[in-house]
Amino acid sequence: MMDQTVCCYRHPDRETGIRCTRCERPICPDCMVSASVGFQCPECVREAGRTAPQPRTVAGGAIAGDQRLVTKILIGLNLAVFLAVLANKDLVNQLGLFGPCFTFDNGTAQGVVHCGVGADHPGQWYRMITSVFLHQEFAHIGFNMLALWWIGAPLEAVLGRARYLALYLISGLGGSALVLLLAPDTLTLGASGAIFGLFGATAVFVKRLRQDMRPVLMLLGLNLLFTFTWSNISWQGHIGGLVTGVLVAIGMAYAPRERRRQVQWGTCVAVLVAVIAVSAYAVSQISG
Repeated sequence: MMDQTVCCYRHPDRETGIRCTRCERPICPDCMVSASVGFQCPECVREAGRTAPQPRTVAGGAIAGDQRLVTKILIGLNLAVFLAVLANKDLVNQLGLFGPCFTFDNGTAQGVVHCGVGADHPGQWYRMITSVFLHQEFAHIGFNMLALWWIGAPLEAVLGRARYLALYLISGLGGSALVLLLAPDTLTLGASGAIFGLFGATAVFVKRLRQDMRPVLMLLGLNLLFTFTWSNISWQGHIGGLVTGVLVAIGMAYAPRERRRQVQWGTCVAVLVAVIAVSAYAVSQISG
């Protein structure tokens, strides 16, 4: 009998006696990748990496390298707008939230509902989201950004980036919608509505994970006490953001695993549609 020479499938000039434990192709020492049993070839290792389930957060989001990136970006945007306001005070009038025309010391500004009449004069709906990033006092932005970091960063790790950002923005819009409905003549600004949405979502996930509810309920209760006892605080924005955040978080936390993405994003769309409906009704009341 004659011996048959076996060479590495990637290096035909190299003899070997080792085969991949998955595909049984011959592999030389340079191509061997250690496995739990024996060695595997590079192709089998890559294929296993593609088919292996990716790690996910509790809510089903992808686990990113920096799990606080979106929170950092949101804080950066708020700080950038705050610096712009320090340089140009009129930005408060241009970006703040109010319903009808508003009279300032330096003139009249248009709100969500236009001062004029007709289709050629649409309202400034952008105020509902720009006001969420707007602050004009150091204490106001300082407290909000600290709260955003303390509450938002851990929640981002639970939700993942996309779900967390959707929760933040929809909560901010929910706060603006209730302000527009109940206090349209008041100039309102700040990230508090969105942050209260994060408070509500945190409570939902603490409950879902069967953790101790007392710390988060005490913190939420304390903030609600400040909301209704301190002056110059928009309780409408806080409550609107809180309710919106709770509704979105319920859909994200309790979505069945087999239909998790559909239920989670469907909840976001449904809550957003409800926010738009409330806003549209508020505008019709102001216009009427």
